[in-house]
Amino acid sequence: MSIPRVPLFIDGSWTQSRTETWTPVYNPSTGEVIAEAPDCLPQEVDRAVAAAKAAFSDWSETPAVQRVQYLFMLKRLLDQNLHELATVIAAENGKTHAEAVGSVTRGIEIVEFACGIPTLMMGESLDNVTPEIDVVTWRQPLGVCAGICPFNFPAMIPMWMFPIAIATGNTFVLKANCKCPNSAKYVMELLQEAGLPKGVVNMVLCEKDGATALVEHPDVKAVAFVGSTSVGQTVYQTAARAGKRVQTLCQAKNHALVLPDCAFEPTVMGIVNAAFGCAGERCMALPVVVVHEAIAEKLVEALVEYASQVKVAPAEAEGCEMGPLVTPEHLRRVTDYIEKGIAEGASLLLDGRDCKVDGHPDGFYLGPTIFDHVTNDMVIGREEIFGPVLSIKRAGSFEEGLEMINASPYGNGAAIYTTNGYYARNFSRRVQAGMVGINVGIPVPLGFFSFTGWKQSFFGDLHSHGKDGVLFYTEKKSVTTRWYRDPHAQVTEIGTWD
Repeated sequence: MSIPRVPLFIDGSWTQSRTETWTPVYNPSTGEVIAEAPDCLPQEVDRAVAAAKAAFSDWSETPAVQRVQYLFMLKRLLDQNLHELATVIAAENGKTHAEAVGSVTRGIEIVEFACGIPTLMMGESLDNVTPEIDVVTWRQPLGVCAGICPFNFPAMIPMWMFPIAIATGNTFVLKANCKCPNSAKYVMELLQEAGLPKGVVNMVLCEKDGATALVEHPDVKAVAFVGSTSVGQTVYQTAARAGKRVQTLCQAKNHALVLPDCAFEPTVMGIVNAAFGCAGERCMALPVVVVHEAIAEKLVEALVEYASQVKVAPAEAEGCEMGPLVTPEHLRRVTDYIEKGIAEGASLLLDGRDCKVDGHPDGFYLGPTIFDHVTNDMVIGREEIFGPVLSIKRAGSFEEGLEMINASPYGNGAAIYTTNGYYARNFSRRVQAGMVGINVGIPVPLGFFSFTGWKQSFFGDLHSHGKDGVLFYTEKKSVTTRWYRDPHAQVTEIGTWD
């Protein structure tokens, strides 16, 4: 049987790329190739931008209360097709069905938030700032906006971007990820069903050259990116140099500090879920725990016990608690990190490389893996692994643990497990991370807040979604007004002038 090729979505129509370069899309649970994604041509990227530019004039003049009606319809369709979309995600990404459902639900949060744009876009005004002069500030759209998305949340992260962009009156070109393109394709089909005017949202699939063409395109006014720090820095520098609005959400190495007074059982379960959920393939995963020496032995023993019981299985299998990694290349990358950790002298307490799943010998499986006695100068202790690998660092005090966490060049998230309010407050104020959890392992705020990464986890001034998202996709215009009466005009009756 021929392998289906994922099309592009340009100007309201599906079209096959004319490229000769195609990327395999795997079902990571079985190892089978289920589709191919194009590395589309730069001229096809140009077509998508041109379609978005052509649609901008009418769309930006469409009243906000009318624009959001399409998002209300999209939200309804997402709710109705939640499990079908989750199945698509699980099939090409490897998330468990429950994780896939959860990711779509978090995307729906942003759609719901964007439906409030008529209120969120309201400006400011003051009449009679000086005699007979009024001033009003409006928020207006930028133009064509672009979004570049990673593989790990192939439906959610596009929904972090385009709903707010189009609700505020912009048009959009989505560069979906070639490893998991069917999820974004499904969302585009729902937008079609919602009746969104053609050209308002477009989808391309491309690798480096196409992405560069999108970032550098003179008609693209804003770029949102989620991915690695090295690429994110390049995107930020390239876009900012051209005067574009830009935000790049990048890598992380999130840490949790565990103090001796923690609620022990919930802490262990919270760490296991945060470290190994979504197979560790999330920028807000918890790959490092800094544990106080007074509780270290007890905690490490419990973590190994609970993590070894996590059921690794095909994504849609009943009882599956952790699915496979996304591609064979990514599996090799993560196992290479495990080998580096062994070479660096860290203590390997739980080795996920021995994971076998009955009936699926070709799947990309790796079980939960735990290292103890990891230090900040080890590669596994400082670089993002992006897999189900947990590193344990040990500290003799709260201050030493906080110092170890703040030494990381990344600052997406951090957590503390304690029942002591003094230490919790102290930690939340002093830790150098943009999202902080107090007894919460993955402190991702809801969609009406912003996703506030720090340090090398984020480049830009305005963060993703929440109020920052509205500011990112709009610019201010202040209008100062004075009206004069024509001294020769005579009022004969209400509404009639001579």
